[in-house]
Amino acid sequence: MAKPNRYPDNWREIANSVKESALWHCAKCNQQCLRSGTSSDLTKSERLKLTLTVHHRNRIPEDNRLENLIALCRACHLSYHNRGQSNISPGQLSLFPDDAMNWETYELLLD
Repeated sequence: MAKPNRYPDNWREIANSVKESALWHCAKCNQQCLRSGTSSDLTKSERLKLTLTVHHRNRIPEDNRLENLIALCRACHLSYHNRGQSNISPGQLSLFPDDAMNWETYELLLD
């Protein structure tokens, strides 16, 4: 039996909206990331480092309220999953340190 999809059909639009609001910067480390559809001469590894993702603060994929979503680069996203239960392997998590996020700064960006 296939695993149910916990994300809404319009997830891409929701995620792009969050990324646009963040000006394609990681809210944790401020890394400038690549915009969707941007072509470059970067290697796959380099592109992956510069990929912006959207994290659910409460880790519930069905909860897509804007205050629950945050734009994070791949490394920072993995580090957040290091703090609790997730489907990310310990091997992946060990690659990235777990730093504190200044949520107050991020919430100011949402206002």
